[in-house]
Amino acid sequence: MKNLILIPAFCLVAGSALSQVKPFQAEKLFPEKNPKLKFHTVSGERHGPSFFRKFEFPEVEYTPQEKLTFDKYHTVDVMYHWYEKWAQQFLDIVDLYVVGESYEGRPIYQMTITNKKTGKDTNKPAAYFEGGRHSGEITSSESILWLTQHLLENYGKDAEITALIDSKAIYLRPQNNPDGSNLYLFTEQRNRSTVKPDDTDRDGLLDEDPEEDMDGDGVIYQMRKKAVTPEEKEKANFIIDSRDPKGRLMKRTFPGKGEYLMYTEGIDNDVDGSYNEDGIGGLDLHRNYPENWRPNTGGDLTGRGYTQFGAGEYPLSEIETRHTALWVLSHPNISVANSMDTRVPMHLRPPSTSKSEERMYPEDLAIYKEIDELGLSFTNYPWAGDVYETYATRYKVNSMTGDPLKPEPLFGHGPDFGYFYYGSIWYGDELWNNGAMKDYDGDGIYDDYDGLMWDDEANESKGFKVWTPFTHPVLGEVEIGGFHPKFFGQNGPTWQLENWAKKQAQFNLAMAKMLPQLNISDLKVKKITNGEFEVTLEWSNTGKLPVALEQAKLVKIVQEDRVSLDFEKELTKGYENAKVKITSPELYDKTIYAGYTGIGEKKSATFKVKVEGSEPVKGKIKLSSTRGGYYEREFTLNQ
Repeated sequence: MKNLILIPAFCLVAGSALSQVKPFQAEKLFPEKNPKLKFHTVSGERHGPSFFRKFEFPEVEYTPQEKLTFDKYHTVDVMYHWYEKWAQQFLDIVDLYVVGESYEGRPIYQMTITNKKTGKDTNKPAAYFEGGRHSGEITSSESILWLTQHLLENYGKDAEITALIDSKAIYLRPQNNPDGSNLYLFTEQRNRSTVKPDDTDRDGLLDEDPEEDMDGDGVIYQMRKKAVTPEEKEKANFIIDSRDPKGRLMKRTFPGKGEYLMYTEGIDNDVDGSYNEDGIGGLDLHRNYPENWRPNTGGDLTGRGYTQFGAGEYPLSEIETRHTALWVLSHPNISVANSMDTRVPMHLRPPSTSKSEERMYPEDLAIYKEIDELGLSFTNYPWAGDVYETYATRYKVNSMTGDPLKPEPLFGHGPDFGYFYYGSIWYGDELWNNGAMKDYDGDGIYDDYDGLMWDDEANESKGFKVWTPFTHPVLGEVEIGGFHPKFFGQNGPTWQLENWAKKQAQFNLAMAKMLPQLNISDLKVKKITNGEFEVTLEWSNTGKLPVALEQAKLVKIVQEDRVSLDFEKELTKGYENAKVKITSPELYDKTIYAGYTGIGEKKSATFKVKVEGSEPVKGKIKLSSTRGGYYEREFTLNQ
């Protein structure tokens, strides 16, 4: 664990167990709890390192309880409480550390779970799972929290989990964007980006037109206004969806063909005719990866190239994305990863800018398709596949025009970084589905109508606020209502939370169980003549993944599996006069390069050794694989 910023409350040393854990010093870690730090306001919204708690939602647990349950969402503070507690409780299999700080200076915790007695985490095949990248997509963090508890509480009880932790390393990061999560859970704001100020509408001002909670209920709903004036009628682009006889659901149409104008709650702060188009933040951590990155909107000076909304100033310009990319690049032992969001729901994988068959190796694509099906067996999501085609065309036709949907690229996307740049199995799964549990109207599409019907049938209509008259200071008479954006739109009602967190975690666990596993089947020492020996190592890959995808070989993120011999230096120094000489292979580094061990493949490597004298000689044979792990066996050469 090199180059890590360590938590002040813990003493962590690479390869060692945690020392005595001291009481958590929150004021040193969470800047909003330090009254000496400054804060800033944008349009009256206080945020920055010391933003204050504005609302407490009944769906959120703000103070840790005696037992961790998943009937409420948990703040960053509460999640970190449990990670600290587990770090003390499971000293033999847990390391807790800070990989860096967020934009506003909050720590980003990460946990490594592995049996330290069986070796270092970096010497084992590994999986990496992350949540909380997008501010409001908090179900993903809950899934990481659920998986963490499940692994720790079942170690020593469940045979498969015990074997996994004994032989592999699992890296878990519950909150990659703690600033955004805090903003989401303590205020009415509901952004999906970081909180770093951004000129989203490109008018030269930063965050000058955020949403406002006009009716003071702590939630940003929608506003609908009946078009009355000729100007309003010319712009009106919504009608009441006739599928709902209660008139709650709105349907988009072409400008001038509608009866209503729709807005999110708020006012036009910058008086540019658009409402709430430049709220807090705006940069998208999931468009900031270096693979296939494109400039932010407005960044193409020709006006003819591709741009990507939220892309940032340059690849990895955002500190939170940089913490992820640089950390995994320093840990090339990771074969599978999932950095999760909400709310499609879908098992989301590369490619993001092309068809799968155009850019992916057939062998790698076959593995991905197998894992797609594995995911569906746990989650029963309606979709699993690539971003470019499956995600972009999942609804088949444009709901307004009826035209077939075409593939659409996303640039700077995590799954593309994970496969094309990093050469691993990398998903960016989307959890939750706005309540669209059934296709109520049989149109083959899971949309807001299906969500509304399920809300009525199963959720006591708690996910939708009935349209309520309100006098807006500028727009005049409007109605405020619609889906609850936080605990129905982006994330499910709390009674659904554990179901979604659990099934996604079970899929991630299943991927971890697929990791490559090199097993040494035999070590043979054969005396050829007096003073000459053959040392042969035989091994196989009993895991369900190869030690390297074809893409990993192409981009050289992994090295070939290598076998070498190690003797005491005193025995091998002196070259021609050495007491122990490795005569084969004849390579200078005396290493056998064994290629990449595939699924179920058996391999062997043989050395020839010449020994002077009659004394027994002890040595080690080492099998080293970037993603298959590191293994040693001792042997003795007896004359």
